[in-house]
Amino acid sequence: MASTVSNQQGGGGQKFALSFARLSYKAQRRVIIIAFSIIPLAFLITFSYFPLYRMIYYSFFSWNGFSRNMQFIGLDNYVTIFTRPEYFGVFTVSLYYFVATFIQMGLALYFATILSFKVRGKNFFKGVLFFPFLLNGVAIGFIFMYFFRPDGTLDALLQVLGLGEFTQLWLGNPDIINVSLAATSVWRYMGFNFIIFLGTISSIPGDIYEAADIDGANRWHQFRYIIMPSIRRIIELNVILSISGAISVFEIPYIMTGGANGSRTFVIQTVETAFKFSKFGLASAMAVVLLLIVIIVTLIQNKLFGEKGA
Repeated sequence: MASTVSNQQGGGGQKFALSFARLSYKAQRRVIIIAFSIIPLAFLITFSYFPLYRMIYYSFFSWNGFSRNMQFIGLDNYVTIFTRPEYFGVFTVSLYYFVATFIQMGLALYFATILSFKVRGKNFFKGVLFFPFLLNGVAIGFIFMYFFRPDGTLDALLQVLGLGEFTQLWLGNPDIINVSLAATSVWRYMGFNFIIFLGTISSIPGDIYEAADIDGANRWHQFRYIIMPSIRRIIELNVILSISGAISVFEIPYIMTGGANGSRTFVIQTVETAFKFSKFGLASAMAVVLLLIVIIVTLIQNKLFGEKGA
């Protein structure tokens, strides 16, 4: 019986192989592409597009996330978001991270440019600059909680340098808390931009630098006329990623402060709205608004950079 089943399976496989072999090259290629795309496409639909559809669907309802009864309220959730400052007003916190992204990119480009030339200990400095990006975000949050706490590492360092009068409640003062958190983000993510810049700069052919040296170009001229034009597209990509990240900041402020003392971002507000106040309909609408803002910002940047490139 077992051998009969085995023979039937083997015969089926042989028939499929013969049928596949009779197909034209284009048909075989089409079958292979479809076969290899089915599973990834199924995962994409299941874990991306379907949840996105449900999120948009829930945004038009008043729902606590548990009850089977959902009250359709139309655009009321969106009206609430844009008319109540405790929801949309927290976007102002993103301005700190927005400014920090340009500082982060400037530092990353500076170090990448320096280390693209012959520098003693180049590999060591590469590792030091990229290492923070490899760390877990939760671990970084706890590290900097101790760094910024009263009488912590930063205060001790200021005391040693004779700058004790500059000690602050770095995570307790609403005027500077977001500066402290944005600085933490710069430390963590600068390595990501650094390694991208460095890889792109390193791909520039060496004979271009040699020709520039022969023509008497100094390092500044090489940076301005060789490096910058070569990495313009990478800068554009990093700007898009950085600004999108600034809008959707969550991990570091949530771990370090929980959104206290004026550090609550829009994503933190969304999470609390859903899981603390059980307003899943409103939280879904907030997530949709965030998604639309990221898409609009990306389209505007692509439009601006596209016109410059043209």
